[in-house]
Amino acid sequence: MNYRHIFHAGNPADVMKHAVLALIVDHLRAKPAPFCVLDAHAGIGRYDLDSEPARKTLEFQDGIGRLFGQMAPHPALRPYLDAVAALNPDGRLRWYPGSPRLARALLREQDRLVLNELHPDDWETLKAEFAGDRQVSTSRTDAYQALKSHLPPREKRGLVLIDPPFEQPDEFARMAEGLKAAHRRWSTGIYALWYPIKERPAVWRFQEAVENTGIRKILTVELTWHPEDTHTRLNGSGLLIVNPPWTLDDTLRAMLPALHAALPATGGGCTVDWLVPEA
Repeated sequence: MNYRHIFHAGNPADVMKHAVLALIVDHLRAKPAPFCVLDAHAGIGRYDLDSEPARKTLEFQDGIGRLFGQMAPHPALRPYLDAVAALNPDGRLRWYPGSPRLARALLREQDRLVLNELHPDDWETLKAEFAGDRQVSTSRTDAYQALKSHLPPREKRGLVLIDPPFEQPDEFARMAEGLKAAHRRWSTGIYALWYPIKERPAVWRFQEAVENTGIRKILTVELTWHPEDTHTRLNGSGLLIVNPPWTLDDTLRAMLPALHAALPATGGGCTVDWLVPEA
């Protein structure tokens, strides 16, 4: 409950996560049937990069700051970069879209966005951000309770984003159990679980726990920008994607190296691998 994302908004981890999120939603848009996006850890919706907390860390300068106003390093980054540009129509980077504002930018009239945030102050800000928007609903509860409350969605198509702040020492275990329970309720949905890459053995244990759930068709996507020679910093970030859209893996294998090259990396790289294949 002490984590505030404004200090980190727009950093390399956000760029990677949101670029993949935008691609998934763009894939959902390819079919006319409506879809639902459920964001279990929504935050405040968008972030002011001119604010004191953002200016204190300046993490966005090594993330979205390297891409904004430039030609997209790869065409697959355009859905993400176009959404950021739309939030800054004067051409100056001030506002950064969190996953709620990013997803909302990609919805059609028939689609729906469900946002959940537990932090009381952030939830109030989130509600105000989308006040009067009939395609967006908000709730304030534990993220994993929100999965029980909102799944399966009436649309029968969509994406669930699980993106915790990792304040709890057992967050990896909670994510694995939360995914298992949610998948039992809605096995055909797309699930995207974000995780930090600091201590590699913790990531391995998480992936093993997810593999042991018996869920099929799981893709792991990682981008690291530092060598993994210490666990005292954020070396990279990963997404575990269940039921990824067709060809997403091939698209990411082409896009992520271009993104890595555009960021001020001191090492690392990118990987796209099947943790569990479809069959």
